[in-house]
Amino acid sequence: MVNMTLAIPEELHKKMKGFSDIRWAEVARNAIEQRIEDLEVMNRMASKSKLTKKDVEEISKKIKSAAAKRFNEYSN
Repeated sequence: MVNMTLAIPEELHKKMKGFSDIRWAEVARNAIEQRIEDLEVMNRMASKSKLTKKDVEEISKKIKSAAAKRFNEYSN
């Protein structure tokens, strides 16, 4: 197995020390594995997509606009 050094903020490290029974390397390994799985799924979906970059940008704008509208409704 390959070793990896990970830099984290001091405050986070202090909080982690409060849970010394947790195997933090395992938590990080699982999170990395999950992210890789998610990216692989997205890549498989994107490779089959017939959307153009322009289509994706338009959809993105609509999603952001709808999310902003929903956020404003809930925050008022």
